[in-house]
Amino acid sequence: MYRPSRRQSIEAVIGVLAGVAAVAGSLLVAGDTPAFVGAGGAAVVRDAAPGFVAVEVRGLGEFAQPLLAVVTGLLLLGAYAAAAILARRSVDGAAAAGATTLALVGGITLLLTGSLASAAGAGVAAAVVVLAASRPLGSGRTAVRSPGRRRLLQAGAAALGTLAAGAVRLGGAGSGSASSPEPPDPAAQSLLSVAEERSLPLPDADGLVSEGFYTVDIATVDPSISADDWSLAVTGEVPAERSFTLSELQAFDAERRFVTLRCVSDSLNGEKIDTALWDGVPVSTVLDAVDAPESCCVTLHAADDYFVSFPRSALEDGLLAWGMNGRPLARSHGAPLRTLVPGHWGETNAKWLTEIEIREEPEDGYWEQRGWEGTGEVNTVAKLHSTTVRDGTARVGGHAYAGTRGIDAVEVSTDGGENWTDATLSAPLPGAVPLDADEPEPDGEAVDAWRMWEHEYDAEERHEVVVRAIDGDGERQTREREGVRPSGATGWVSETIRP
Repeated sequence: MYRPSRRQSIEAVIGVLAGVAAVAGSLLVAGDTPAFVGAGGAAVVRDAAPGFVAVEVRGLGEFAQPLLAVVTGLLLLGAYAAAAILARRSVDGAAAAGATTLALVGGITLLLTGSLASAAGAGVAAAVVVLAASRPLGSGRTAVRSPGRRRLLQAGAAALGTLAAGAVRLGGAGSGSASSPEPPDPAAQSLLSVAEERSLPLPDADGLVSEGFYTVDIATVDPSISADDWSLAVTGEVPAERSFTLSELQAFDAERRFVTLRCVSDSLNGEKIDTALWDGVPVSTVLDAVDAPESCCVTLHAADDYFVSFPRSALEDGLLAWGMNGRPLARSHGAPLRTLVPGHWGETNAKWLTEIEIREEPEDGYWEQRGWEGTGEVNTVAKLHSTTVRDGTARVGGHAYAGTRGIDAVEVSTDGGENWTDATLSAPLPGAVPLDADEPEPDGEAVDAWRMWEHEYDAEERHEVVVRAIDGDGERQTREREGVRPSGATGWVSETIRP
């Protein structure tokens, strides 16, 4: 059985320490931005993976990004450690080893991020560790190889110091973003209050407006975009391409809408489905402003290199949103601008939007290229998220959603699907209102929003509850069970109740 020599073990330790310092150095310089080498490396790993691997990762849902981060971190440490070891073995003298480490580590970082600052941070931090591990000789020169315990401790201290500084940088940025948000503006609060009044008080379930909106992104670090430096380009099949600043978009007649989003990777009774009140301008208003002709398709491009394409007709009633629940759009939800495409899966609603491309021919979007059908209309679903049994009475409830088709009814069976009873539905959420209205008068009902449901009944024995929804077109939710790939989960939700 092979056992590494003491010298090889020491070299490996120095390499790992240099790798840790390199990652921390990049974090110290770039912070929580796409210029951080962890984000750049994750993007390379994600895009280099074979299509079937990407499909499997997407199916992991909320575990996908942590898994991607772990894999990326291990690969980065390995690459940086190898670079540091190579530098120590290939040249004579500590100064030369440090310079070579800086060049190799910095070069790797530059390739992954395209950021000179991030490359310098990673390269310098790794070089400092290599220099700290070098042992001085009696002649005043410095040896690269075989450092003693003291030099190893110095190298460890250098890596730990850089790591601590990077953590402080990251923590400082996090504390700033975690400050108490400003209250929503009064007009939005009025609508949010209506939503709260219409919500059913179900234990373990959100009301009609979600408390914590889900996020699913292709990157491990969200883009950080200054609204002052941002613009939206309308390109492709238009008489003249044009860009809009955020203030120019906000000068159009804007509106507020309640809209529900559901991720295509949401499991049958999962929780990747939420509702918020969004502020923005209709997409049709912007397309009219550039005299966009009738066309086949539209592709949305985002700052995180995500893109999605779908029929032009699907976008006509869409919204370009810059506000959420009466506050400016958060970075994690696509600030400064995102799209909301009625009735389509959440991934269609590109965040950090930078370009609307009008096309004559369709194209596969990011996830379509990886085996998903993300631009179709959402599947009808009734979810069972609240179950209580007390004193012989059971109460079950949840949410139901069918995109722009709306929800007409939710049916509940308490005997495994033999007999069915209509559940009680919440009142629909209010329709859209002009953004500048002091006292908003909703235009009917929300077009693309979920409803809550509940049902109470006597329950003394073990039984199975099954729920299904009927959409506004009179179509009942399909019983056929399918997984999330490639077109979203289908089937009826059921749960065994044990009083």
